[in-house]
Amino acid sequence: MEIKEVLRTAIQDWIVPELDKIRLENAEIRSTLQLTNKRLDDIQAQLIDQSRRIDETHKRIDETNQRIDRVHDDLLARIDETHKRIDRVHDDLLARMDETNRRIDHTNARLDRLYEVIVRREEHWRLEGRVAHLEEIVDNLRQRAAA
Repeated sequence: MEIKEVLRTAIQDWIVPELDKIRLENAEIRSTLQLTNKRLDDIQAQLIDQSRRIDETHKRIDETNQRIDRVHDDLLARIDETHKRIDRVHDDLLARMDETNRRIDHTNARLDRLYEVIVRREEHWRLEGRVAHLEEIVDNLRQRAAA
């Protein structure tokens, strides 16, 4: 049994320190694992918080997009109404211009007629003057012939 005891002692002298070393390393690994798990829990909590904030931001962005869409639709409606008003004003201006042009044409026709009348009056006055002058000549000739 002596060999058995020697072997036992040799194994204990050789393996026990190794087992103690393994136990110490195992304890360190467990400690590191606990710290790592704690860090992972902290990171997970941060990720959850960031995810929540991202969701809130997405919600605000969606609300903002909806407001923009409403404003955009309102602006398009206003632009359409403005175009309609511009078209009505344009049509009214064209109608007024057409009426003004008709009045100008009528006025031009009246002015042309007035010009004709004035020219005829001038011609009439000139002819009257010439007739009067001819009557004087005829009267002078009659007086000479009677004399």
